[in-house]
Amino acid sequence: MRAESPDDATIVMFGDGRDWHGRTLLKAFKRRGLKPLLTPLNACGFSSNTATGLAIPGLGDRLPEGAFVRFVPGGSFEEVTLYLGVLHALRELGVTVWNDARAIERCVDKSSTTFFLERAGVPTPRTFATVDRAEAEQIAAILLREGRKLVQKPLFGAQGKGLRLITSLADLASPEEVNGVYYLQEFVPPAQEHHQDWRVFVCSGHVIASMIRHGSSWITNIKQGARAKAAIASQELVDLAVRAASCVGADYAGVDIIQASDGRFLVLEVNSMPAWNGLQRVSRLAIADHLVDAFLDAALPPARLKGQEGA
Repeated sequence: MRAESPDDATIVMFGDGRDWHGRTLLKAFKRRGLKPLLTPLNACGFSSNTATGLAIPGLGDRLPEGAFVRFVPGGSFEEVTLYLGVLHALRELGVTVWNDARAIERCVDKSSTTFFLERAGVPTPRTFATVDRAEAEQIAAILLREGRKLVQKPLFGAQGKGLRLITSLADLASPEEVNGVYYLQEFVPPAQEHHQDWRVFVCSGHVIASMIRHGSSWITNIKQGARAKAAIASQELVDLAVRAASCVGADYAGVDIIQASDGRFLVLEVNSMPAWNGLQRVSRLAIADHLVDAFLDAALPPARLKGQEGA
């Protein structure tokens, strides 16, 4: 079922390749003598007419040797289920998928991330998820009486969008604003005068780059105006980030870590489709090249890898 000719498109990259990350990855593949088959997941599906049971444009009855997931489109519950189903199927058929559907599901759903972090003993802020508005109010009331604040986050969200600081019950969003799910995380006061956190990039069980994000407010995402500063992660941070990526099954991940006022480090989120353009600006390592090398090491047989040397 696998492609054997060096000229065949044995690597699929799911995405449109138009954004900075997609273009950077395609260039990294090209430097290794490979041109991935670029296709968005919303062009893929299932078919009883193919030998694989999948319908991936450009592959026909063949399986790829590896699939790199850069982007999963949004859509209805049914549409996203289909996209992830394709990724699940590829893994079941023995294809190396980075990151696979299990890791994506565990990271996109923040409540699932919290579950796996706590199950693995990785320190993370107290977190609660419920569809009951009254229960959300009760949870918030208890923490507010303790003198705490909360952060309300979209269950599915990224880049700091939709975050809300809860200092009173009146700050809670309406059910419509959060699609019926209240995800509440205890606010972590900064250890320093300014709001900052760490973004630690993990690949194949190793930290390859890290930075401190200085926020102009309590939101420290680069897309929300935070400033990136190069920083070398301590061994404690390295261990935390690697454990966090491992417990959700991510082959590569951007792990967000914050230091509390008592000095403890807490994992806030694990991103299975992380952006790294801000990190790249303060890092000497060519992140996309390292990522592609690690992916190809996992996806391609040794004989094929040898054929790419010097390409």
